[in-house]
Amino acid sequence: MKKITFVLIALITFSVSAQKKKKNGTIYIDHPGIDLVDSFTQAWIAGDVEKAGSMLSDNFRISNGNNLNKDAKGSTKDQMMGNMNWWVNNMDYLKLTREEGAYPDAIEYKDSGVWIQTWDHLYGVNKETGAKVDMPVHRLYRLNKDASKIIGIVEYNNQNSFRNVRDSYDERKNGSIYINHENINNVRKAMYSFANGDAEKAYSFFHDNAVFVDINESKNMSKDEIIARDTKIFSNWTLTGLDESGYPDYLEYDWRNSKVVQSWWNFRMTRNSDGKKVVLPVFFLDDFDDDGKIVKRNAYWNGQLLK
Repeated sequence: MKKITFVLIALITFSVSAQKKKKNGTIYIDHPGIDLVDSFTQAWIAGDVEKAGSMLSDNFRISNGNNLNKDAKGSTKDQMMGNMNWWVNNMDYLKLTREEGAYPDAIEYKDSGVWIQTWDHLYGVNKETGAKVDMPVHRLYRLNKDASKIIGIVEYNNQNSFRNVRDSYDERKNGSIYINHENINNVRKAMYSFANGDAEKAYSFFHDNAVFVDINESKNMSKDEIIARDTKIFSNWTLTGLDESGYPDYLEYDWRNSKVVQSWWNFRMTRNSDGKKVVLPVFFLDDFDDDGKIVKRNAYWNGQLLK
């Protein structure tokens, strides 16, 4: 058995060693191909699409690296130039910059030619709708033998950013707003339970794993953590009154089936040490699950008022 184990280890070691010795090309940090790609992107961003197009071969193709269609052939040179023109004509503040800490590589493969890989960041604001694109983009540029033309690009990006731009052109409804709803009632019952010192009942309207986000805190909090934080506040202050400001809204969104109550409150606070009185405006966003429990609370208020 020991002999067999030794032979297997020897074979594995030999295999790994053999793989390490086999080279398939060379990587460069400086290369004419990198200069070509830089010139191409700079011309595009500057709005000189004709110049950028002159750096593409006639048989150029660009494809989406995330595309699952095995028969997709990608877009042609003319389609690529049309796309670049769209970006120039429809986006303000258009930029394609290198991701922080990243730099392009030129790879000269023995069998498949020259490839340039880049890690960039694309930014622009749609002139008509104000929809923003702000995302990383990874591209693989395939060049001809003398690195004078780009013959192909494989691009990896976040399609959701493009979808946001497309959707922003159409007027769409996204659910309903209610002035009266059971979820509004539950927020009111929770708040007035707090005001009357019945924390157990108040927290019964929250899911056991509810998340609490407070603009004055550096991290999200669990139910136990928000109780501890509030206990600290109310050791120095007393809640003497609680009033709705305006009226709450319940928003039932179609997108992602979100259910949110937004409500505005005035907390009437008295400092225990000297009797100082403060009216503390607070805005809550309460996310509900399908069972009517609050699963997330966002709180917005000025913590400096209780200093």
